[in-house]
Amino acid sequence: MSNPHQQLLEQRLQALEPVSLKVEDESHLHAGHAGSQGGASHFRVTIVADCFNNRSMIAQHRLVYDLLRDLIPFPIHALALTTRAHSKGNQ
Repeated sequence: MSNPHQQLLEQRLQALEPVSLKVEDESHLHAGHAGSQGGASHFRVTIVADCFNNRSMIAQHRLVYDLLRDLIPFPIHALALTTRAHSKGNQ
């Protein structure tokens, strides 16, 4: 069964019109961690999008975090991001 927070994360990130989006729920890896108490989730996100073209990695991450600001630190406690401009291909 998919984590409902994962579905919400995927829906929010569609605003960036990703060419590729992978959202992995890593909450089970953090069982017992203080941040996972109360049902907070941990995710790893890999996203490739045209909107990242000609932007620094920090600017790319800001675009993502701007969409998720109200979800952090709860219900999303941790987010590991890999962002890439579509023009960069599979580098």
